[in-house]
Amino acid sequence: KDVLLHWRRSPKKPQQSQQTTMSLPSSPVTGAFTGIQWDPMQKLRLTQPEKLLLRSGEANPIDYTLNNAGESTAYVKVVLKVLAEASGASGPSSKVSHLKGMLPDDEALQILYTDPMGVVTHYAITKLYDIIVCLREKKMGGDVSIGATFYNEDDGNLLDEWRPLLRVLHLGGSGDAFAQRGAAYCLAHILMAGCPSQRFATNRSLKINHASVMEPLQALISWITSQLQSSASSSLSLVTPTLTALMTCPEARTMFANSGGIGYLSRHLRNGTKGSKTGSGATVQQLYELCFCLWTLTYECNSSAMIRTAFVRDHAVHALVDLVSSAPREKVVRVALSALRSLAQCNAEASPSPSSDSKKEVTGATFLSEMIGCGLIKYVDQMKERQWTDPDIVDDLNVLHKLLHENFKEMSTWDVYLAEVQSGSLEWGFLHTEKFFKENAKKFEGTNGDFSVVKTLVALTASNDEEVQSIACYDIGEFVRHYPNGRVIARSLGAKDIVMRLVDHSNEELQRHALTAVSKMMVSNWAAVH
Repeated sequence: KDVLLHWRRSPKKPQQSQQTTMSLPSSPVTGAFTGIQWDPMQKLRLTQPEKLLLRSGEANPIDYTLNNAGESTAYVKVVLKVLAEASGASGPSSKVSHLKGMLPDDEALQILYTDPMGVVTHYAITKLYDIIVCLREKKMGGDVSIGATFYNEDDGNLLDEWRPLLRVLHLGGSGDAFAQRGAAYCLAHILMAGCPSQRFATNRSLKINHASVMEPLQALISWITSQLQSSASSSLSLVTPTLTALMTCPEARTMFANSGGIGYLSRHLRNGTKGSKTGSGATVQQLYELCFCLWTLTYECNSSAMIRTAFVRDHAVHALVDLVSSAPREKVVRVALSALRSLAQCNAEASPSPSSDSKKEVTGATFLSEMIGCGLIKYVDQMKERQWTDPDIVDDLNVLHKLLHENFKEMSTWDVYLAEVQSGSLEWGFLHTEKFFKENAKKFEGTNGDFSVVKTLVALTASNDEEVQSIACYDIGEFVRHYPNGRVIARSLGAKDIVMRLVDHSNEELQRHALTAVSKMMVSNWAAVH
C-alpha cells in the first residue's frame, strides 16, 4: 500500500516497525504444489523426519508450524535444504524459470513431471516467503521471531543454511524472476534481523552476532546494485521491493550509499521522467519506490558527509526536481517533495567534511542553491496555488517555499546563474541576456581561473534536451563576445568544433543558435556584422 502510505506519512526517521510486506506474485506453477510427492524425489536427499516435517507444514496453518522457536528453526532448515538441493549449481531450471504467466492446474502438474526441480524451487521460495510474513506479524520481541528462527541460539551466528538464497540470485542465463525476487526479499528480512539497529524487534534474551550479517548483507546489496546498472524495467521489478525493505535499516542504507546507490537511483529517476530520450520504461510504481528509497537515504545526510557529497555528485536534486515538475502521480510528488525538504534542512554539525575548507562543506544551503538552479522555486510557487487534499504535500510546499525564497534573497545574480548551469537545467530568462553577460563576463574565469563554467556549458551542448543545448550555445556565444580574448578561450576548450556539429541539427532553433555561436567565435567584431 504505497510503502505503508509513505511510512505512515511520518516525518520521523524511518524505523523497522514501520516496514511493509511485499506481496509476492504467485508462482506460475502454484497449481503443481499440491502434487509434489517427497518420497520419489531422491535428488533432494531428504530424511524421513524431514519429509514428515514438510508434510506437517502442508497439513497445518503456517502459524501453527511456527509455534515455537525450536520447531520454527527446524522447519526453516528443511525448507532451505529443499531449496539448496532443488536449485543446484547448474543454473536456472529448464522450463519453470522461463514461464511468465500463471499456468492452469493441469498444465502446472504436467510441468511437475518434466521439470520437478524447477517446481520444487518455486515451492521452497513460496514457503520461505510465507514464513517471513508470518514471523514479521508475530508480537515484537516475542520468543518466535526472524532472529530466533534464522540465528543459532548458542553463538548467535546466522544459520549456514541461508546460502542457497544468495545462489538463487546469481542463477546464470536469463535467471528465474520469481525465484530471484522472492529470494532477495526473504534474504533482506533475514539479514536485517541481525543488524544492531534492529535489536528491539528481537527477543532480548537472544544474543545475535551482528558481525555474521555484514558480509552476506554486502553480497545482497552488490547484487541489487548490479541489477540497477541495467535500465530495463524487468531488472527494476526484481529489486525495488527488496530495496524499499532494506532502506528502513540504517546499516543497509549506509552500505547501499557506499556502493554508489544514490547515483543508480538518481539515474533511473532521470531516465524515467518526462523528456528523457533514454526512458527506462519504469512504471509509476517503480518511480515511486525508487524515489522512496532516495528519500530514506536523505535521513543519513546529517550523520554522513560522504552521503551528503554523494547527493551532490550524483545530481540527485536534479532528478527529484524533474520528478516534481513532471508530476507523474500525486504519491510520487509527495515523496519527492519530502526528499527535497529533508535535503534542504540537513546540516553538517554532527559530521563535518574532512576537508578544512568550510566553503566546500555540503549543507542544506548547498542543496537549496541546487534547487534554485533547477527552477524549483517556479514549480513550488505554482504548486502552492493548487488545492491539495494531502496535508503532507501542503506542509512540505510551505517549508520549501519559505527556505527557497529566503535563500534566493541571499544569492547574487551570478550565484543563481552558477547554480542553474551546474544543475544542467537551463531555461530562457534574464540570466541568458546580453545585459547579464556584459555585467558578469569576468566572473566566468572562476575562482581558480580555470573557466569551469564555460567547460560546463560546452558539455551541456551534448544534453538530451534540445532547449538546454540551444541555451548553452547562446551562452557560449555571449561569453565569446563579452570576455576579453573570449574567442581564444572558447576555442582552447573545444567549443568551436563541438558547437559546429550542431549547425546541421534537425531542430531549426538549435541550428540557429549553434550557427550564431560559431559565427561569434570566428568574427572579431560581431557587433558590426550583426
